[in-house]
Amino acid sequence: MEVGLLLLAAYLLGSVSFAVVASWLFNLPDPRTYGSKNPGATNVLRSGKKVAAVVTLLGDAGKGWLAVILANYFSQAWQLGNEAVAGVAIAVFLGHLFPIFLGFKGGKGVATSAGVLLGLDPLLGLLVIFTWILVAMLWRISSLSAMVAALLAPIYAFVLFDSKINVWATTIISLLLLWRHKSNFINLAIGKETRIGEKSRL
Repeated sequence: MEVGLLLLAAYLLGSVSFAVVASWLFNLPDPRTYGSKNPGATNVLRSGKKVAAVVTLLGDAGKGWLAVILANYFSQAWQLGNEAVAGVAIAVFLGHLFPIFLGFKGGKGVATSAGVLLGLDPLLGLLVIFTWILVAMLWRISSLSAMVAALLAPIYAFVLFDSKINVWATTIISLLLLWRHKSNFINLAIGKETRIGEKSRL
């Protein structure tokens, strides 16, 4: 019962799209109507409103982090174990990918996954974020940065975690993130992927 409540709450929290919220706050078009049509920070940045993109980034990352931190607290209080926390980590991420509030058509999960991993282990999250930043500085392509970070995240987790369930949770999240970037992989292969900061015609 308690685990079910945690998973449901995590999914609903993940379903809150801060790209849509930030766009509404700053009177911007719905991010699902321009650019990549992805409700995420990178696409909101294409509107030219950097503050809205930052709000989106922090909000999406924050909900992932908060879900895991709360799961840690309640799993200890209710003696649920690491499995409950790993389940919440996946549930909040699935909420972002398939949000009930947006007809199950959500973002690609980069910021949310970073927040989740920070919640699971700060060092893991920082390593993944550093990987993203490094690749972004070299090539200025958000999707490439995300895919490289996703590929390395399970390796980092394997080294850092004693708990196999957390390694599996990280791996599942990484595989889902890579799957959500399949169209970006095709664009990269044909040289048509947009770079960070490129504006879109609204």
